[in-house]
Amino acid sequence: MLREMADLGFATVELSHGIRLTLVPGILKAVGEGWVRVTSTHNFCPLPTGITRAAPNLYQPSGPTEAEREMWVRQTERSIDFAAEVGARALVVHLGSVGYRWFHPGRRLRAWRDRHPGRIPAEDAGYRRRLARAEVRRQRNEPEWRSRMIASVLRVAERARSRGIVLGFENRERWEELPRDDDFAALFAELPAGFPAGSWFDCGHAQIKQDFGLMEPETWLRQEAGRLIGFHLHDVDDQGRDHRAVGVGRVDFARIAPYVRPESTVVLELGPDVAASDVVASRERLQAFGIG
Repeated sequence: MLREMADLGFATVELSHGIRLTLVPGILKAVGEGWVRVTSTHNFCPLPTGITRAAPNLYQPSGPTEAEREMWVRQTERSIDFAAEVGARALVVHLGSVGYRWFHPGRRLRAWRDRHPGRIPAEDAGYRRRLARAEVRRQRNEPEWRSRMIASVLRVAERARSRGIVLGFENRERWEELPRDDDFAALFAELPAGFPAGSWFDCGHAQIKQDFGLMEPETWLRQEAGRLIGFHLHDVDDQGRDHRAVGVGRVDFARIAPYVRPESTVVLELGPDVAASDVVASRERLQAFGIG
């Protein structure tokens, strides 16, 4: 895996949330021999024992049970240790979601999209009415889930600080996930001074949210510019599928480029089905925007 990336001309990589335990010895060997340099990892990395496929939301810091939250803390601390072992500077984390016992509003919003292929939800009056009703329910449910999320995050701070790892709080693609895109500033304000974390921008998630009328990516980038530490870059096609090759979809990379600083961690986060030639072409297209 890492040899393939090196052969494609990549000097740095992110280790994803799909790294099985059996791959760890080979990764440590490759890193030790200098094939590539690891700049970031993605929680949970490596995968929890017994899990064989990517499961970044297997445990959530906002989860309704103490047992789930305890597992999130334990696995996140394990991921922090591994990130430090491979020389990464950041661990990308998901911060959970708001749960619903009946008639999950987020699923109903996605079901609307599935029933209306080719239509952009944000431009449809019927969808906007559904969204307004969903927001009323979220305002009732969110406080307790958000509170549990913050308590869990605080528990891993010392481990991250002691290992020299910065947590990257990623913007998410689903309506019910935490934090809200307009809540990042408030979240950071509630964390102690010097908390080892920053914002992580995923442009595909932002495009999906924009299509759903849930965020404006450039507004978020302006808001988070001072806290941004990294980027996941990929495209979103007309069917709403993300992790596509750069240039095949609707993401406006020209608007992202001004927010990428020399010290930013930039990850080309493409799906496993993207051909090697398209991976290389994606890197070249980003370079044409002055990224990378």
